[in-house]
Amino acid sequence: MSQSVDLNADMGEGYGPWRMGDDAGLLQVVTSANIACGQHAGDWDTMATTMRAAAQQGVGIGAHPGFADLQGFGRRRVAMPAESVAHLVAYQVGAAQGVARACGTALRHLKLHGALANMAAEDEALARACFQAALAVAPDLVVIVIAGTAQQRAAQALGCRVACEIFADRAYTDDGLLMDRSQPGAVIHDPAVAAQRVLAMLRAGAIIAASGKHLPCAIDTVCVHGDTAEALYTARSIRALLEVQGITLRRFEGRAP
Repeated sequence: MSQSVDLNADMGEGYGPWRMGDDAGLLQVVTSANIACGQHAGDWDTMATTMRAAAQQGVGIGAHPGFADLQGFGRRRVAMPAESVAHLVAYQVGAAQGVARACGTALRHLKLHGALANMAAEDEALARACFQAALAVAPDLVVIVIAGTAQQRAAQALGCRVACEIFADRAYTDDGLLMDRSQPGAVIHDPAVAAQRVLAMLRAGAIIAASGKHLPCAIDTVCVHGDTAEALYTARSIRALLEVQGITLRRFEGRAP
């Protein structure tokens, strides 16, 4: 079992007066933050506030680009040419990079959001287009990839540093993809269950699908979705359980190409 692992959460997903999630609370627990870039969620003020808070806590800062779909929270699949998707990713990474610099900090990683991430997990060419676009803006980014999917293959082919991710609060299909949210049991709401799943996957060195099938993979970081009501409790439960088991929570370094 790995003696250290990163714990990340998606955050900065409020917009104007609308607030989502307990970012301040999560930043006291996680080691990396994936911050929305203003298209599926977030705005310039929310980005700046979240980035400053993350920097103060020593939490790694990442760009979290998704489809330009505020109403659907970036979780609806959008048919777009790969070139346009690449421009969309570059646009958001550039915005995040600029806000981070203005806040006296820097982007450390990239993680795709929602439907875009799921599509890239299935389509290596799309994943490659997204990652190339991000790296053209910020060449030193570590790319978080959904472990064992087309995302990982695309990033490795590009020769960039990667961090392989598993999800604490989402169920998997037998092919290692995330179960559709419309399916029963796709989202795991019980913090204790989520924490035990994470520990089991770390011990196994594998994704454990809803069927019980084991899919061996590297695990560098564990995700908690920040928009759920129980996100903070889930993150705390994971951290507490892993630390009791002697596993250190710390920011990933990224696997060398």
